Amino acid sequence: MSKPFRFGVQSFHAESGKAWADQAQRAEALGYSAFHLADHIIGPGPALERTNHPVQSLAAVPAMAYAAAVTTDIKIGCRVFCIDYHLPVVLIKEAMTIDLLSNGRLELGLGAGWLADEYQAIGLTMDSPGRRIDRLERVVQAAKAYSQNSLVDIHNEDIAWQEFEGLPKPVSQPHPPIMIGGGSPRVLRLAGREANIVSLNFNNRKGVIGPDGISTSTASETLRKIQWVKEGAGERFDQLELEIGAYFTFVTDNAQPIVEGFAQNFGSTPEEMRKHPHALFGSVTEICDELEARREQYGISYITVGETNMESFAPVVAALQGR
Repeated sequence: MSKPFRFGVQSFHAESGKAWADQAQRAEALGYSAFHLADHIIGPGPALERTNHPVQSLAAVPAMAYAAAVTTDIKIGCRVFCIDYHLPVVLIKEAMTIDLLSNGRLELGLGAGWLADEYQAIGLTMDSPGRRIDRLERVVQAAKAYSQNSLVDIHNEDIAWQEFEGLPKPVSQPHPPIMIGGGSPRVLRLAGREANIVSLNFNNRKGVIGPDGISTSTASETLRKIQWVKEGAGERFDQLELEIGAYFTFVTDNAQPIVEGFAQNFGSTPEEMRKHPHALFGSVTEICDELEARREQYGISYITVGETNMESFAPVVAALQGR
């Protein structure tokens, strides 16, 4: 049986506290179920230009706390925290605090990190993908242990905790929903094994946003990713929620010129571009039909759009609410 649709908004910046509050409150009023940031540090400059990544002006943790304080029901999250940017015990304590103060509205997104020029710009060593994924798995397991009603006792290459109990305890039990995001086989098998929400993303093996990431997220590649998730999940696969970022979203009655432009830029055909799982082009009715077809094909029921599409995409949210 298909899971009901959920929709999220991801935003990277605001010019003031009021503007940030307005964004979060507007997302809630329009029926979105989650309001997310990402977790990036560097501002404008040559390093960011090389990544092709948009500027994120706000730090994730305080911005999440602020958004939670000015809303009532919407989930608050980060898709996803780069675990290398944070001391694990501090990040987990901050996350559990947000869950407590928001009465259980945290979605805890965790990832292995990928933006190579950001690592270099802030003087942080970027380990091999395998090493980073090992660390991610240990942080996920530590977050679960922190939430338990017992003393933590964890000793491995990345975490050494002993003789204390994690506080505060989250409202969400046994722990806040954990989202693991990525596009490589190891990350997605880990997500299937450990996450509640699997965020399907590009395979960012190049460390930048570009054609390689787009080509690793086509319809056929997304089916491969679902298979990796299934391999990790085993019998628990049906309990998972599959999420995806609709990064290229255009709600319009005349989508064909836009589709053709994207296809040319990414070395694809218009037909392939229309079916790209990270893209949505067309009228409200066309997009609703496409999302229902993709849910049937992939099992994806949770779709996140950017803040700039929040208003134009709202009729899709309204049309698919509860379906």
